[in-house]
Amino acid sequence: MPEPIISVSGLRGVVGESLTPLVALRYAAAFAELLPPGPIVISCDGRATGPLLADVLRGGLAATGRDVLDAGIAATPTTGVLVRQFAAAGGIQISASHNPPQYNGLKLFSGEGRVLPAAIGAQVMARYRAGEPRWAAHQHVGRKSVCDDTTGRHCELVLATIDVGRVRRRRFKVLLDSNHGSGSLLGRRLLDALGCQVTLLGGEPDGRFDHPPEPITENLAGVLAKVVEAGADIGFCQDPDADRLAVIDEGGRYLGEEYTLALCASNVLGTRLGAVVTNCSTSRMTEDLAQRFGVPFFRSAVGEANVVDAMLAQAAVFGG
Repeated sequence: MPEPIISVSGLRGVVGESLTPLVALRYAAAFAELLPPGPIVISCDGRATGPLLADVLRGGLAATGRDVLDAGIAATPTTGVLVRQFAAAGGIQISASHNPPQYNGLKLFSGEGRVLPAAIGAQVMARYRAGEPRWAAHQHVGRKSVCDDTTGRHCELVLATIDVGRVRRRRFKVLLDSNHGSGSLLGRRLLDALGCQVTLLGGEPDGRFDHPPEPITENLAGVLAKVVEAGADIGFCQDPDADRLAVIDEGGRYLGEEYTLALCASNVLGTRLGAVVTNCSTSRMTEDLAQRFGVPFFRSAVGEANVVDAMLAQAAVFGG
C-alpha cells in the first residue's frame, strides 16, 4: 500500500489507498500521546470523506483515553480558534486543503491554537512509524462532547479588527464562492454581520466541488463572470478548508494571492506598525510595503508552521 504524504504539521493521501481509516487513527493517536491532558477538537472541511474519518478519529481517540470535542464541519482557521476557546489540549482538522476530491488528510494544532511546530511534528511522525496506539482500559476510555456554535467566537475576533459601522453603511454587494467547502459557515455569518448583500455559490459543505478546488485563475473562469453578472462590488473565492482566499474585483478580474497578501499587509501596517514575515516563495510586494512603512521584514521557510515560528520569534504583527 502506498504511503501518505507526511509533513511536520500533518498528512494527506488518497482515501482508500495511501489514506485509510487505520492510517488516520494511528497518526491521530501518535499525536494524542504527545499532548497534555485535555480534550482534542475534531473538525472536518466538508469533503465527502470527512465525516467518515471524523467518526474514526472520535471513536479511536476515545479508545485511547482521550476526550473529544466534536466541531463538525469547520474552516481550518476556525479549528485553531476553537482549541483556544475551549482550552483544548490540541486539535485535528480533517482536510486536504485545495487537493482534488479523492484526497483527504489531517492537520494538527497545538494547545495554543496554532499549526503544530516542526519539532513536535517530527515527534508525531516518529511515534506514528513506531507502531500501534496504546489502548485504554474500559474504565479510562474518553468521552465525546459536541460544540454547538463553532463560528461565533471566530466571527467576534474578525469583527473586532474591522470598522463594522463603516462597512455596514456601504452595503457592499459580495459574491462568496465557497465551492461546497467549509468556508460558507463563517463566511456567510461574517458578511451578514457586516450588512453585505451576499450572493453565495457552493454554500452547502458537501464536497461536491463545482470547479477544481484550488482557487487559482484557471479554475475560476465561471466565477469571474458571475461576479459581473451579480453586480457585485467584490468576489471572494475560498478553498475547501477556507485557509486560502482569492479576490475578484467588480470587473471580474482575478487579483491573485500575492496581491491579496499585499493588500492585507498594507491595511494592517496602516494602523499598526511592526515586523512582517513572509515565506521565501512569496513575491517582493509585501517586502516593498514593509520597507515603505519602515518596519523590519523577515523571510521564513515555506510552510505555515515555519511562518508562525518566525512571527513569534520576531514579534511580528503580520505574516503570510
